[in-house]
Amino acid sequence: MLSDLFLSGSLFSEPLLSEYEAAALLLSLKVSTLAVIASLPLGILCAWLLARVEFPGKAIFDSILHLPLVLPPVVVGYLLLISMGRQGIIGQWLYNWFGLSFSFSWRGAALAAAVVSFPLMVRAIRQSFETVDIRLEQAARTLGSSRWRVFLTITLPLTSPGIVSGMIIAFARSLGEFGSTITFVSNIPGETRTIPLAMYSFIETPGAEYQAMRLCVISIVIALTSLLASQWLTQKALKRTANVC
Repeated sequence: MLSDLFLSGSLFSEPLLSEYEAAALLLSLKVSTLAVIASLPLGILCAWLLARVEFPGKAIFDSILHLPLVLPPVVVGYLLLISMGRQGIIGQWLYNWFGLSFSFSWRGAALAAAVVSFPLMVRAIRQSFETVDIRLEQAARTLGSSRWRVFLTITLPLTSPGIVSGMIIAFARSLGEFGSTITFVSNIPGETRTIPLAMYSFIETPGAEYQAMRLCVISIVIALTSLLASQWLTQKALKRTANVC
């Protein structure tokens, strides 16, 4: 059936995106962007701790950070629901005091995306921290620079390609999140129905093969572009570090 779409040319004979599909795409971009921006400061901090600091329980801390990579997405969504939902342990407090609700809203979709993509971001940034020659930082310290200034003027610029790479990987992962999203915030058109959820709805709808295939192609293009950009930035980071050292 899918091959018939390509052979007949029907896949691209209609407008690229309908209003419904465009809404899902724009919502996915908004959710993924917010997820990356909101989790970036904590991601940099966790990556720096894992790369530079030895402390008791470091292995346990590292394992907890990477749990979203190995847990079923439905489990992640359920844990978010019982903790950040309106009646959850944390969510109830946020709603009563600040009127902030995550469950069944696009903010919850962004939170779910941030949780599942966070380990990938931390891993990329951590690897970038580990490539920085500590002797450069030590030399700056001997010249009178404070730790904070060394971090801002030496460490952070040298790790910036890795940070950007981690952001891109996290963004791509956020775009593709399905299981935790549908468990935590459901599948509400215009509110939580991102590209994966829209594809799921189209797949369940008889005669909606065209729409599902268009969203599939768009998802593949975005994911492939993100991976290529990440690889390019990683190679750039390695060359830059080698030249500085």
